[in-house]
Amino acid sequence: MPAVFGDIGVDDEFPHALGAERNFNESMYYNFFDARQGYGGFLRIGNRANEGHAEVTVCVYLPTGEVLFNYLRPEIAGNDAFDAGGMRFSVGEPFATHDTFYDGQAVRLAEPTDMLDPRRAFTHTPHVPLAMELHHTAVGPAYGSRGSAEQMPADPERQFARGHYEQHMRVTGTLTVGASAVPIDALGLRDHSWGARSWQALAYYRWLNCTFDPGFGIMVSEICPREAPAVRTGVVVRGDTLERIVAVALSTEFGAGTREHRRLTARLGLEGGDTMTLEGDVTGYIPLRNRRGGQLTHIGEGMTRYRCDGRVGVGISEYLDQVEQAEQVE
Repeated sequence: MPAVFGDIGVDDEFPHALGAERNFNESMYYNFFDARQGYGGFLRIGNRANEGHAEVTVCVYLPTGEVLFNYLRPEIAGNDAFDAGGMRFSVGEPFATHDTFYDGQAVRLAEPTDMLDPRRAFTHTPHVPLAMELHHTAVGPAYGSRGSAEQMPADPERQFARGHYEQHMRVTGTLTVGASAVPIDALGLRDHSWGARSWQALAYYRWLNCTFDPGFGIMVSEICPREAPAVRTGVVVRGDTLERIVAVALSTEFGAGTREHRRLTARLGLEGGDTMTLEGDVTGYIPLRNRRGGQLTHIGEGMTRYRCDGRVGVGISEYLDQVEQAEQVE
């Protein structure tokens, strides 16, 4: 079994006991980027059993610049599995191998920014059959924490997951769009979190990650609660070793008059005193959103070509921002 950094254990690889919070969420997320062929994407299931449904998201970036996307809220009765809406995740060997499956539909977006108006995008965009069978094998340690209730805000609507860990992966399998099947040989990252979650709990966050090769990966996180300073952290993974990022200075270029991030530079300070620079150019972008309690949250998902430490790789940059009431448009 690969190394594990933090207080997480084998039991954390599986669904946890359902919390009492109405907005209790347990989610698994997997991304993959086949740099040679130009395919990439992610799959996510978030179980919200106390609300009676799951959040199921699939996103695939195509080499043509198009994006395949679907979001579903299928009914679920409990938190005993990640299996909903045609998507299913299974654990083989804990912290070593996982499998993901999807068999369903997706909208094929020639202009991915059409998702700024989801209702129109889903009703005026062609739907295509989409299937994935992917095998995820660890190429580095898992890192994260179970967290503690004492460290969380008392109001569940101000919480954004108590437990959380991540791991860099190699991904192989098959992606099928319509009748066309493509073999995938990719690198990526997986994420597992649990606890009360409101997408509106934070002022903003920035999440950057890339597995450049099986021996080198980076994750950078900038999280800003609504009523506290931003927390800027991350890790550099080299084989089985992990170096903590303790300082992050992130600058971003946005499209004029938009929330679309296009380029970024993150200057990183490591725990041992070394520094490094992570640069990224967004090559595929889709704007997503979440609405709860009258608050609209923008989540920009950018497939990103990164450069760092003499290496080039493909990963994702995810930018979350809260949308002011005056900006909200149905």
